[in-house]
Amino acid sequence: MKKFTLLSLALLAMFTLTGCDAIETIFKAGMWWGFILVAAVIGLIFWLFSRGRK
Repeated sequence: MKKFTLLSLALLAMFTLTGCDAIETIFKAGMWWGFILVAAVIGLIFWLFSRGRK
């Protein structure tokens, strides 16, 4: 019975850790998309202002 408990805890740890890695990857991708979109919007605003002054 003790061996079964250790095995089940090991399996549970493996499943939960892979879930955390997946969520971490999703948040990293979201963070980079956020940076790219913010940079694009700021660039677009500067481009529109510089075009409007000419």
